[in-house]
Amino acid sequence: MPFYHDLKNYDPDPIYPNKAEWIARRLLTLRYDLAQSISKARRPNSLIIGSWNIRAFDGGMPRLDESYHYIAEIVSAFDICAIQELRNDLGPVKRLMSLLGPNWDYFVTDVGNHEGANHERMGFVFNKDKVFFRNVIGEIVIPSSAMTDGGQIARTPFFAAFQSNWFRFTLCSNHIIYGDDLRKRGEEISAITSALLKRAKKEDQVFVFLGDMNIESRDDQVWQALVDSGMQVPRFEATNMKGDKFYDQIAYTEKGASTRKTRLLRHGVFDWRNSVFGPAQEGDPTAPDDPPFVSRKTDIEQRQHYEPINAAMRTAYGKDPYTDFDAQYATNFMTYEMSDHLPIWVELEVDYSDEYLARFLPEA
Repeated sequence: MPFYHDLKNYDPDPIYPNKAEWIARRLLTLRYDLAQSISKARRPNSLIIGSWNIRAFDGGMPRLDESYHYIAEIVSAFDICAIQELRNDLGPVKRLMSLLGPNWDYFVTDVGNHEGANHERMGFVFNKDKVFFRNVIGEIVIPSSAMTDGGQIARTPFFAAFQSNWFRFTLCSNHIIYGDDLRKRGEEISAITSALLKRAKKEDQVFVFLGDMNIESRDDQVWQALVDSGMQVPRFEATNMKGDKFYDQIAYTEKGASTRKTRLLRHGVFDWRNSVFGPAQEGDPTAPDDPPFVSRKTDIEQRQHYEPINAAMRTAYGKDPYTDFDAQYATNFMTYEMSDHLPIWVELEVDYSDEYLARFLPEA
């Protein structure tokens, strides 16, 4: 559970009337939606791994205070989360960690300054009560033969080793290169998965490949490179704002040298837009009615609320207010406050105690 003590310091705010109340109402709604989507049906002693490309975190005009609360709330629904598009300034990451609390820790890469790296970092954020770090961290360097141009992957894959209960695993995060060259994207995915599968045959652990893979269609060669890799690939729904791109993925080795088969319990995409910022998405007709403490705003109410706040923020930062805030709301304002990607997650079984104990029983 994240910390909320900052709320008491937000009022009075001359450019944001009733700031703490607005944020508290949005957090109550977000917490309810996260529970319905993820935590309510969680199995005891399972592991929830998340991945989220948080747009330019932070690279430009600072986010609103409330956005950090919403991001922290979502990340806290996972036991460990890979984050892409971290920027040079680690202040936003440190603020996120302060909201998550002292039982959370993180690792980040250095900033990539070479061609294609886009001045980005990648990171892992994890709950120390659920996961512990096994003191192994590194990057994947591929042979020159793996890529047609003989080069390396644009954003060097970042990995770290962890354990949860009986489950030993290594996460490998990446942000696959974007652009018109689909062949190169596919080659990056093939090179990374090949390296992970090679290690999986020798090491008693599960390898998880996750991140923004820039897969635009399930019909293109980038998607094919992933599904043909030999790793297990759950079928996630679209993760972009328009709902037609499958950018973000999680894949894992099912067996290899690991003594147990990896068991996927659930997986999903969490759409936060019906909880915070919007624009509202079509709801599940079978979902129960909202409890009284859940407060949802219409798109018009959201835009009317944020327009004067955003104008004041932009002016204070030396930028002109948007001339057409309505047109900029869903494409710029909202995506730079939260993201232009939706987070994805998998729930894996990690408690094999019954199986182990059964080995000591006589066969029936």
